[in-house]
Amino acid sequence: MEIIETTKGPSPNQEITSGYCFFKGQIMPLAEANVNISTHALNYGTGCFEGIRAYWNAQEGQLYVLKALEHYQRLLLSCRILKINLPYNAEELVERTRLMLAKNDYREDVYIRPFAFKASQVIKVTLTGLRDELAIFSVPMGNYVDTAGLAATVSSWQRISDNMIPSRAKVTGAYINPALANDAATADGYDEAIMLSSDGQVSEASSANLFIVRNGVLVTTPITSDILEGITRRAIMQLADDLGLSYEVRQIDRTELYICDEMFLAGTGAQIAAITSVDRRPVGTGKMGSITKQLQEAYDSAVRGKDERYMEWVTPVYK
Repeated sequence: MEIIETTKGPSPNQEITSGYCFFKGQIMPLAEANVNISTHALNYGTGCFEGIRAYWNAQEGQLYVLKALEHYQRLLLSCRILKINLPYNAEELVERTRLMLAKNDYREDVYIRPFAFKASQVIKVTLTGLRDELAIFSVPMGNYVDTAGLAATVSSWQRISDNMIPSRAKVTGAYINPALANDAATADGYDEAIMLSSDGQVSEASSANLFIVRNGVLVTTPITSDILEGITRRAIMQLADDLGLSYEVRQIDRTELYICDEMFLAGTGAQIAAITSVDRRPVGTGKMGSITKQLQEAYDSAVRGKDERYMEWVTPVYK
């Protein structure tokens, strides 16, 4: 079974040059949405963002935004941590995103990037007394990674502690941490990096939460393991309940990665992506496991508005 209905799309590193975005309170051409090089967020990383997906349902001719309200609720929490004040509530942000997507008239899967940031043009290391701004843009996107089987490695780069840079907020400057880990992993021939926290326990992958399966039980790390409080992570727990699958939230030892039966990434970009080897050791049989496949299929049906049980997950774009 083909897991993703529409997998074609631009490469994740392809430059985004066209379309419409939401910026400075209005929908405008993306090419006109620019900032000055002295902008505070560009120089100091003082911004926060979300990654949201919208899935095309060809049969219905509808584009469904996945868990839009939850993503904007989390964005506003990140803004609170960074002292960014936006003149919108979560529901208003969902509607502005819907209007932007409709203006772009997509007929394919889409990735959406809301970005709230300190927009003042000053040289000062602070969060207070600066102007705040919001931008929302989007790009067609299929699979961000190969969902059928990834080769991972345990990174030498340690996951940042929440007491250093808030790990539960999607802070732009913090993403140099997973960028270093992922770049080192790919340079060594791997697809993904798995990061450990300061106590040597598994935290998460470079930019996705992590699940393993042991003896038929799903296991994922707790929010106190310096992870992002993942929206896809919560969705998988709901799917597991509905599918009658057992799961645990607990610490994971590094060596458990070498002896587990299955492993997968969980995130907006990664979706549900099987990991089939870690540090050149096969995970289970070295192929995607049955529980991962079962969750992939249930997830793909839910996000495209094909399963009535999960219609509250999605927001239709076209009225």
